[in-house]
Amino acid sequence: MVYRVVEAATVAAHLAFIGYLVVGGFLAWRWRRTIALHVAVVAWGVGSVLVGYECPLTDLENWARRMSGQPELPSTGFISHYLTGVLYPVDAVTLVRLLVVAVVLASWIGYFRRRPARVLAR
Repeated sequence: MVYRVVEAATVAAHLAFIGYLVVGGFLAWRWRRTIALHVAVVAWGVGSVLVGYECPLTDLENWARRMSGQPELPSTGFISHYLTGVLYPVDAVTLVRLLVVAVVLASWIGYFRRRPARVLAR
């Protein structure tokens, strides 16, 4: 039972991470100091796709699944198991990635355009 709770909490944390990756730049428009966290999250997300970083959340979920007698996630990972083919078609992965990049870039452009004007000291 405890392992199933850990698994569910890990899935929720994973989804929150991905959600923040996509829209965190817009949240930084309101809470400006969060932009550094968003940049770090985007860097990790890009690295996990391009470089193949091991995700500690996936490792934790796999551990909880093993402990509760369930099979581990497929080697393709969290996104391909829970999102690809569920929220968008398998053949749209590249399009979805490009849309995520566009949304993140738009949020960062908006962030820098909305920054408060600096007062010049005389």
